[in-house]
Amino acid sequence: MSFNPESMINRTVSNMPPSGIRRFFDVAAEMEDCISLGVGEPDFVTPWHIRDKGIYSLEKGHTHYTSNSGLKELRAEICKYMERRFGLKYDPMTQALVTVGGSEAIDLFLRTVIEPGDEILVCEPSFVCYKPLVQLAGGVPVAIETKEENDFRLTPEELKAAITPRTKALVLPFPNNPTGAIMTKTDLEGIADVLRNTDIMVLSDEIYAELTYTDERHVSIAEIDDMYDRTVVVSGFSKSYAMTGWRLGYALGNPALIKAMTKVHQYAIMSAPTTAQYAAIEALKNGDADIQVMREDYNYRRQVIVGGFNAMGLHCFEPKGAFYCFPCIKSTGMNSEKFCETLLHSKKLAVVPGNAFGESGEGFIRCSYAYSIKNINEALNRMEAFLREIRK
Repeated sequence: MSFNPESMINRTVSNMPPSGIRRFFDVAAEMEDCISLGVGEPDFVTPWHIRDKGIYSLEKGHTHYTSNSGLKELRAEICKYMERRFGLKYDPMTQALVTVGGSEAIDLFLRTVIEPGDEILVCEPSFVCYKPLVQLAGGVPVAIETKEENDFRLTPEELKAAITPRTKALVLPFPNNPTGAIMTKTDLEGIADVLRNTDIMVLSDEIYAELTYTDERHVSIAEIDDMYDRTVVVSGFSKSYAMTGWRLGYALGNPALIKAMTKVHQYAIMSAPTTAQYAAIEALKNGDADIQVMREDYNYRRQVIVGGFNAMGLHCFEPKGAFYCFPCIKSTGMNSEKFCETLLHSKKLAVVPGNAFGESGEGFIRCSYAYSIKNINEALNRMEAFLREIRK
C-alpha cells in the first residue's frame, strides 16, 4: 500500500479555495506589458527616515528576539499614536500586542475566542482572509451582505437579522477592502445599539484608518459608549506607512483578551521581526507628514479613477476610504470572473473579480488605485477600449 500525503491534509484546509486576488496577480505577473490594478499594496517606497532607523538597528546589532508582546518602546508609541490620532487610550504594558502584520492579529483574535461551532459575523464584500481563518479556528463564518444602495455600510437592521444564540463576534472591516466604504460615528452608534445588551465581541480591522478622504477623521467603534471592552482593534504599518514587506501589525484591547492572544502568539510566532519594530518606532514618532503626503496623492488618484469609470458607463460608488474602487459591471452582461478573464487576455489589464470578496461581490470588480497616475490612466484607456468592443 503506497502512502498518500494528500489524504492526510486537514479537510478544512483541503476544501479552502486559493485567494481570488492572487490568482489574477500571478497570471498578470507573467504577461508582458500587462498593467495590474489587482494588488492592494502602496506603490510608495517606505519613507527613508523609517528605512534608515531599520538599517541603524542592524548596524547596532539589534538582531535578537524582543519580548513576546513587542518592544516596550514600540508599544508605548502605538498607544501614544492611538490617543493622538483617534482619542483611544490603551495601556502599553497590558493592552497592546505587536504582531506579524495585521493578518496575524486577526488570526490570533479568532483562535483565542472561538469555540467549535461559534458563529462569527463577517461583513461582505470584505478582505479574503476572515472566513478561512474563522473556519481554521473551528468557527462558522456567517456573511452579512452590505449593499451598494447603503454605500456598502453595515446597517443595524442587517446586523440584528444575522445574530443568533451562537453568535460570538462581529468582524467590522472599515474602511473597507474592496469597496472603499467607511462607517461614520452615527453609523457605528447604530451598530453599538444592537450589540450593547449582548455578549458579542467586535474585531475592528482598521488597517486603512489613516486613508479616509472626508473632512472628518476615522472613528473607531471602540470610541463608542460601552464598546471599548468588547472590541479588539487591529491595525498595522503596511498601508499608512507603505511598509508591507516589513510585516508588522498590532492588536489593542481588553487586558484579558490581549493576554490570551499573546499566549497563542508566543507559541506560534515568538515575536515580530526586530528590525521592523525599530523602524516602526520611527514611523510613529515622525511619520505623520508621510501619511498626509500619501493620502493626498491617493485622493487625487481616487478622483481620476472613479471619474473615469463613471464616464465610460461603469457605475462606480464613491469610495471614501482605503485605496480601492468597486465599479459595477452588471451592465456588460458578464459575471465578474468572465469579465476579468476576458479583460486580462484581450487588453492585458488585471483587476480582481468582486466575488473573490464574497458572493455579494458578484457583478463588481475591485480596482486598486495604489498605482501611479500614469498606470491608472493607461488602465482606464484599456478598459474603455474593452467596453467598446464588448458593447458592439
